[in-house]
Amino acid sequence: MLSRDQLREHLIRTRIAGEVATPRENNLDHYSSLANDDPYYMLGLTFDQPWSFRDILATMAKSAGVIADPGHRWGQDTIDPERTIDALDAMADRIAAALSRDQPKLLFATGHPTGLLAIHQPLARFAAAHGATLLTPAEGWVYSGSGYGRHRRIRYLDDVAMLDDKGGFVHTHDSAPMERMLSELGDLAPDLVIADHGWAGAAGEAGVPTVGFADSNDPGLFLGEAEGKLDVVVPLDDNVLPRYYEPLTDRLVTRVSRALRV
Repeated sequence: MLSRDQLREHLIRTRIAGEVATPRENNLDHYSSLANDDPYYMLGLTFDQPWSFRDILATMAKSAGVIADPGHRWGQDTIDPERTIDALDAMADRIAAALSRDQPKLLFATGHPTGLLAIHQPLARFAAAHGATLLTPAEGWVYSGSGYGRHRRIRYLDDVAMLDDKGGFVHTHDSAPMERMLSELGDLAPDLVIADHGWAGAAGEAGVPTVGFADSNDPGLFLGEAEGKLDVVVPLDDNVLPRYYEPLTDRLVTRVSRALRV
């Protein structure tokens, strides 16, 4: 496992954190859309308080480390690598607590198969090797996703849920698949959901313990964390080269392993 300093350097070099690829104007556009209650950016969540654009920006500065100045409208934006590492460690602690339960049940899902699947797959295999039952509800369920004009279905790879569209796993913000999965599980809800995008938002909204990953232009999960609906949200660029995520996964697995040996 890389030391904290080495991991920080890796995050900055690969632009998982630090000066990230997502431009400032894209971040602010998404914050404005969420402030206007656009369902696409709510990621399956409802909120207990009204969130203004300024409130969302302040929360993203605190939780993800974006530039706090509302006057900075264009150009570069940031994710604080220290916040990324702290959140990774907090996520590992939640996973370790779940795996310490008797016959733990976990559920993995990702709306970013080109990036974050590289974290979910090895983490799911690790959880299964340490006694967890990996739930796979609603496999094959088909629905017409918002705005797609065609059907998508839930499929699993290494017990990680994703959406399939004509044979390819696809990016999605939709919450409907996770809502369907939890409905099918009923009283057999997971002890922990590890997810992102609408998969994580829907689980948190349903009151299921949830940890997730989110980019700086996906503020919904961070608001859910601020309101206590998600336990931990890790800020990171969610679509860099998959191999760049290996040190993050290694830190998660190593910290969970150490906790389970105590």
